[in-house]
Amino acid sequence: MTRATATPRLTIGVSLKMYFGHARTIAWAEAVADIARTHPAVTDGSVELFVIPTFPSLVPVRAALTGSGVLLGAQDLAWADEGAFTGEVSGRELAEIGVDLVEIAHAERRSLFHESDQDVAGKVHAAFRNHLRPLICVGESTRASHPDQIADAVTEVTAQLDRFVQTAVADGIAGPVVVAYEPVWAIGAPAPAPDDHIVAVLAGIEAHLATRPELAGSVVIYGGSAGPGLLTRGGGRIGGLFLGRFAHDPAAIRTILDEAEQLGADA
Repeated sequence: MTRATATPRLTIGVSLKMYFGHARTIAWAEAVADIARTHPAVTDGSVELFVIPTFPSLVPVRAALTGSGVLLGAQDLAWADEGAFTGEVSGRELAEIGVDLVEIAHAERRSLFHESDQDVAGKVHAAFRNHLRPLICVGESTRASHPDQIADAVTEVTAQLDRFVQTAVADGIAGPVVVAYEPVWAIGAPAPAPDDHIVAVLAGIEAHLATRPELAGSVVIYGGSAGPGLLTRGGGRIGGLFLGRFAHDPAAIRTILDEAEQLGADA
């Protein structure tokens, strides 16, 4: 099958975190790959789809994704490329085994493992220098209680982004990133952030990226209890989704791709 090479309208990805065992991860990836190989939203290039399994599953999942057009991501990387760093995984090795992008600065890494801004900036630098696209998570901790406070959220998350990329920018190696806007208060919640909040903050991040030529070509997507129906409610104003538990059933991914296809038809 000849796949389109047009610039995707939407970017959709899934992180499995540490929910699945090895066999279930591979079976899930095979099911997602089967969907992607025939779904028009992927085959015509309008949706860029990626999956992020656990580290031990990266190589077999890469094999499962062959010919599907689905990109492979890793959940983290070390700031160093090699050395005496027990338990870490280097960007150099991730690139060697065929990883396309790497998730950095998720709120769980920041809170549970106490990653500092300096740690995150080092990891972003490591991703760029190893030709991995950084998927940079940003998000505010406190929910806005008034619409006027949405501007505060935009200010907070764009400042995070600037801090995270500053080392790579200073060294002249920055490039396109995927910005995953995940308000901390929405992660693991029963429902995502309100639709108008999501649309407004994504627009604010996109406007900020327009002022950063070093990051030209970047995209902004929404995470934080995202699932089926959100793209439709966004009416074309949400540039993509970063999915978690609501995509554990591959059928949900098909539903979201159906939404993406319909949005394209309605545009």
